[in-house]
Formats: sequence, structure tokens, C-alpha cells
Amino acid sequence: MNRLNWQRAVIKVGSALIAPNGDACSARFLLALARFITISRESGKEIILVSSGSVAAGRSKVKIRHNASIAEKQAMAAIGQTQMMANWQRFFDFPCAQVLLTADDLRDRTRYVNIKNTLRELLNHDALPIVNENDTVAVNELKVGDNDNLGAYTALVAQADTLIICSDIDGLYTADPRKDPDATLISEVHNIDESIYKLAGGAGTSVGTGGMRTKIEAADKCTSSGIQTIIVNGRKGASFDAMLNGSIPGTLFHASNSPKKARRLWLTHTLKTCGRIHVDEGAKVALVDRGASLLPSGMTSIEGNFNQGEAVEICYDNQVVAKGLALYNARDLMLIKGKKSQHIADVLGYETTDVVVHRDDLVLL
Repeated sequence: MNRLNWQRAVIKVGSALIAPNGDACSARFLLALARFITISRESGKEIILVSSGSVAAGRSKVKIRHNASIAEKQAMAAIGQTQMMANWQRFFDFPCAQVLLTADDLRDRTRYVNIKNTLRELLNHDALPIVNENDTVAVNELKVGDNDNLGAYTALVAQADTLIICSDIDGLYTADPRKDPDATLISEVHNIDESIYKLAGGAGTSVGTGGMRTKIEAADKCTSSGIQTIIVNGRKGASFDAMLNGSIPGTLFHASNSPKKARRLWLTHTLKTCGRIHVDEGAKVALVDRGASLLPSGMTSIEGNFNQGEAVEICYDNQVVAKGLALYNARDLMLIKGKKSQHIADVLGYETTDVVVHRDDLVLL
């Protein structure tokens, strides 16, 4: 029997759990999840929530006709967002942090890196990041479209090892269990192929937009990047109790690689190198022997004209020792090379982070 092992998880919660009546936030299905989050954090694990529900939460506050326009839905989202965040905060005695994204934010390399840095710092400061699509400004061409796939993108940008998708059924079945009494639960999936996609039906509820197909799409994105994915019934408190005990109450989609191996392959073989950073011996020892991040004080020279978030080689004595993602562009690195981290803001007038390449975005060669 598979045991559930994880350290950093993204949990996706849909509108049907947050606003089960479709017009206001409720605690009805969230108490067990909140307990799971609190106990998991107390054991040293990290959690990021991807939460639907802002439009549903604002629906009762904005009196509109049946078919709402885009502007009216955006107004509902703007009002409902504060309702949704307040609903989450009342469950916890640690801070909840709102992170609003559009698909465009995830496509833009600079914003992608900034999102990753923000999530990392929120976790470092023991906050609970709560991610939602920015429905107040997003139109169709800017939308991810469903929060299952938003959950997958969040797991990727946060470098999570697990995505937990809370559904209103127990997991992936051989048929729709609401229509076929002979449908059986599939407890684990090792390979997502066309036969798995054929098991997916249409949208599950009138409140949310994501059915089983979007959940499989999300699992496909994550498992190919080393992130195990679980679909569980979020309406059952027993689902969260089981996961606290290491059991898997729904469907487990196995990762094809470990997250570290998948990321190493991506950094090493997929990303095109756009420049070089030469470092002194002290920086080389810190990177190779201590697994440290690269600081500006260890840089000696810069090659290339790369942007923030692009891949660079890190060299010592003209030998490539590592490859990673630069957190500043080449022009700014020229200005801060050899400087102490605390002087970055003085030199540049701003500070994105106190490191040049973070150890999470670096692979030794």
C-alpha cells in the first residue's frame, strides 16, 4: 500500500467546497481541511492554497440578472475576494497572504520569477499563501480558465512536491459514479495516457468550471515535472484524517521523476544558457561544498546580455561549475558584483532578493 510522503504541497479547493450554496462563503466543508493544514504545518510541512470562490462569494452582494456580463462578474470577484480571504483567515492564528495571478503573469519570465520569490518568502515567514486567479482584471485571453490547472502552475512555480486537488467525488473512477453504480475507484495511476483522459467527464458542478478532465490535465502537468498529484473528496473530513495518517484516500497519480531530478534535468538540458557569471574561489567552494546560493560578493565578471530569470553558467577559473536562473539582469549584476548583499538596494535603487542565483534554482555540473 502506498504511503503519502510530502514536504511542500499545493492544495486546490474549488467553489463547490467554499461556497456550496453558490452565493456566500461557508465553513461547512472547510473545518477538516483547516485542521489538516494546521497539523501539517505544526509538523514542519509547507502548504500553499489555491482557492476558488471569489465570484461565488460576491454573488449575494451584487444583485444582477441571471446571465452576468464580464464586468459584473469582475465586480462580484472584487467584492467576493475580501469575503473569501476573511473566511479563510478565521480558521487560522497565523497570517494568510493573498496572491492574485493571471495566465499572463505565468507566461512572463520576469513575473514568473517574482511570483516564485514571493511564495518562497511567504513560506519563510510562516504565512499561508492563498492563490486565486485575478478575476477582477482577467478577460478570457488572460485567464488560466480553471483552478485545477492554476493549481498545477502554482505547484510548478512553488517547486512543490505534491498537488492535492479537492473534489466533490472520491477520485478518478472507471465511469461516472453519479450515473453508473458499477463504477469503481482507481486508487493509483502510473501513466497518464489517452485512456485516462477518456475516463474524464464534463464539468462537475454549476458553481465551478473544472470537471475531471481539468483535474487530469493538472495531474499530467505536475507528474511529468516530478510532482505527485492526489484527487480526494474534499467534502469528507475522513479524507484529511487519512492523509494526516499517511494514507491516500482518493486517486494518486505517481510522479515520473522526483521533483529534484525533474528540475535538474530541466535546468541542465532544457533551458538555453544566455550568459556567464564568473566567481571567485570562495563562492565556488560555497556553491559546490556547502550547497549555498550565489551572492553578489562572490562575482568577479559577467558575460552576455541576459535578463532576469534567464539561465546562466557559473564559472570558476574558466570551468563551468553550475547552471542556474539569474535573479537580476546582466546590467544590474555588473553594478553589484563584488558588493555585499546589504548594499544591493543602495547601488540599484531597488532589491529583488539578496542573492544572485538561489540554491533552489541552481544545479551543479
